[in-house]
Amino acid sequence: MHSKPLKLLWSSAIVLSLFSAPAIAQNATQVLEILESIVDCTSCLAALGSLQAIAQSGDDVFVNDLVAVCDAAHLDDPDVCSGNMMRSGPIIAHDLRSINTTGQTAGRLCDALFGFCASKTPNPFTVPLPSPVASISPPRTPTRRATPFQVVHISDVHIDRNYTIGAEANCTKTICCRNFADEAGKPITEPAQPFGNPKCDSPPSLSDSMLEAVNKVNAKFVIFTGDVVAHDNWLTTQSEVTEDIEDFNSDMLSRIKTQIFPGFGNHDVTPVNAFPRNTTTTANVQWVFDIESAGWKHWIGGAASQQVDHISGSFAAPVPDTDLIILSINTQYWYKQNFWLYDSDTFQPDPNGILAFMVEQLQAAETAGKKVWIIGHIPLGKSDTMEDQSNYYDQILQRYKDTIVGQFFGHSHKDQFEIAYSDYSNQIAANAVGVGLICPALTPTSGNPAFKVYDVDPDTYGLMNIRVIFANLTDPTFQENPTWGLYYDAREVYGSLVGLPPTSELTPAFWHNLTEVFAANNSAFQLFNTFISRGGDVTPCDDTDGCRNTTICDMRAFRSQNNCDVDSGSFSLSRRNAGGSQRREASECEGVGIRDIFAEIQDELRN
Repeated sequence: MHSKPLKLLWSSAIVLSLFSAPAIAQNATQVLEILESIVDCTSCLAALGSLQAIAQSGDDVFVNDLVAVCDAAHLDDPDVCSGNMMRSGPIIAHDLRSINTTGQTAGRLCDALFGFCASKTPNPFTVPLPSPVASISPPRTPTRRATPFQVVHISDVHIDRNYTIGAEANCTKTICCRNFADEAGKPITEPAQPFGNPKCDSPPSLSDSMLEAVNKVNAKFVIFTGDVVAHDNWLTTQSEVTEDIEDFNSDMLSRIKTQIFPGFGNHDVTPVNAFPRNTTTTANVQWVFDIESAGWKHWIGGAASQQVDHISGSFAAPVPDTDLIILSINTQYWYKQNFWLYDSDTFQPDPNGILAFMVEQLQAAETAGKKVWIIGHIPLGKSDTMEDQSNYYDQILQRYKDTIVGQFFGHSHKDQFEIAYSDYSNQIAANAVGVGLICPALTPTSGNPAFKVYDVDPDTYGLMNIRVIFANLTDPTFQENPTWGLYYDAREVYGSLVGLPPTSELTPAFWHNLTEVFAANNSAFQLFNTFISRGGDVTPCDDTDGCRNTTICDMRAFRSQNNCDVDSGSFSLSRRNAGGSQRREASECEGVGIRDIFAEIQDELRN
């Protein structure tokens, strides 16, 4: 344990609250000492051993102790403390009872909860891959291009069905604009407006406005890469999630008059992120697969809807009148914040057979001479993606690089891209073999609401152009009726920077060449940095602390072991602002979860 007495590290008010509250569990002070002790990987593993002893007393004891510590800290509202701990706490207690707290799984749980013991080295595993039946030539550039068709990409809508016009928009919780019980009777300082606020998730009115704008594009089809449910992680229930996703399916069906290919997000379940593997016998989320199997059948057909039910939310479906297949994969089985991934010490390279399903569908497409677009929620290069499965996905990509002609994701809420290379040690344009395109979000919490429109070559199914369509939150008429218009045209803005020929697609090599421009031209990079949030929530990023270099490194990492994100412990996730109060820097997608609460408590202990 830390050598300094706990009460010297924490404020007297918090200590008084901790020891005077009658409902505080007996082990609460022990939990505080455990959290205080975590400063590196070794101490984190030791702490898991101590937490395991508490978890052995049962879920109720474990959760009550966590709630008591969170409440005593006064860093989050009581309902946020209890709601988050009651939902994620039992999963973590189950994990601790199921694993050796000195093994690899324990190290990964430390990474997920506290940011220590992270490893960029995946477990060695070779994905079983069929050899090509015949030699496949790389796609050739057509001498003449046919007129492209349009595809719309939407993501991370995060619709708050409890959004209330006139409610407090400047509240103390992760999302506002609701009539929270603990705010009843308080004066309203910033009333919620009809079409949204940067501190609030999307009201249904904003979602409806976007869907109507999407329909006006007259696209051949639409892809949706997940996250329907709002960021009220501490309040979600199965009935709420069910209602939210069914309502959004109905909204899309009634407002978009073309085919839609959807996918699951990490928020489209409760507790948030909680997709247990088939090897977990104490829980399952078949209910959500059943709902979407029925809800998506209208668009993807009977065979694909059965795959949703039986392949844990993944499916493959053809685009009518084309040689293109949409392969939608549930990436949440590769997500570090899915705490069900830490309940066994047995190495599981392919949870729920998602990778095997990918290989099966890609091989069928290759044999039939088809091309494939992969859609999913969490990009493979992000630091919150498991290095193992990201590496194994890359093996599949390398094998089927001439069949996979598009990869599309969401999750970060940002307008970004990640490049895959045949040789990551030699990142040059000639070695760029794929690119993951990341869609900005609808929710105003991450900037101006937006979606993407792709111009697609009807022969190769490669992208000729990308246009970002947005609604400006600061427009004087936004709260009356949002106006959706062009934010930028990628070919026009970026093509001129790299000298893109007029008939060339936006190939992986194009995106690599763009990163070279960003490395040499700070003005061009700052343009990209502004585009990330559609100009709505621009975070400074320059050569201070290596931000620009790290961002470019991450652009060149569609494999998470190659990104340049360094996690130095969960207490680094929060910091004090100039006024001395806590300011959370949690993931825009994740919202406040148990890791963020631990981070705040640890930060308070150390300051």
